[in-house]
Amino acid sequence: MGTDGARALLERAATLTLQTGNLLNWGCLRKKCPATPGEEVRDCIQKTLAEWSSKVGRDQNQEILEVLECTVDQAIEKINPEERDELKVSAKLFLIGSQSSSIRDAVDLACSALGVAQLDSVIIAPPPVEDGTSLSLEYLQPYWQELENLVQNKKIVAIGTSDLDKTLLEQLYLWAQVKPSSNQVNLASCCVMPPDLTAFAKQFDIQLLTHNDPKELLCEASFQEVLQESIQTMKAHEWIPLWLLRYSVIVKSRGIIKSKGYIMQAKRNAS
Repeated sequence: MGTDGARALLERAATLTLQTGNLLNWGCLRKKCPATPGEEVRDCIQKTLAEWSSKVGRDQNQEILEVLECTVDQAIEKINPEERDELKVSAKLFLIGSQSSSIRDAVDLACSALGVAQLDSVIIAPPPVEDGTSLSLEYLQPYWQELENLVQNKKIVAIGTSDLDKTLLEQLYLWAQVKPSSNQVNLASCCVMPPDLTAFAKQFDIQLLTHNDPKELLCEASFQEVLQESIQTMKAHEWIPLWLLRYSVIVKSRGIIKSKGYIMQAKRNAS
């Protein structure tokens, strides 16, 4: 009954927001170590959809919702305001669609999910460029301006970039009003930090971090496949993921991860 109810809601909604909650509360995920970040994302989305759909019809009424919120209630964990100063809340935002306005939606939803007024740091991974096209400052500018607005509105403290070489990082730094505080480097494509990038980052106090995320952490086809498997809907192809945000809450004094999760949003293109 649950899957039928979930399918009915899904086939009428226009927007889907999915929150995994704190993955450390999920016993089944805690025991399993996914081989790649991409596998972890797929696994989390699949389990969240399955858990949510199993409860539709029991816990939810069947009114048709424009925005469908898919969450696992027992995994949702807000931050205790009394502990906020002891914690660092970081996020990496993967944009799948090209709308820069998605950044504000993602940050607002993350703050709401965690019960905080602002995020300490956000690193952005802009939408992948088309084949044969290089990442450019012009491509990055609208996304960076949206991040700058959020810093000025005190929704984010520090903002960072991902996979910029020295030339592009320098161009962004010189142009930006709010300077990048960090730049992530993918060690799969470079075993040693490029010396020119290291020198520039050191000169301008930009933290160089490493990551192992693929260029597309969640592509359109992958999301539709998970949706089809979880809900058995024939209309999975109508759903387009807009963005995916991965957050972590770290105890500053001990460097321990207290909470980690994913939030994502998709829209339905019904032709």
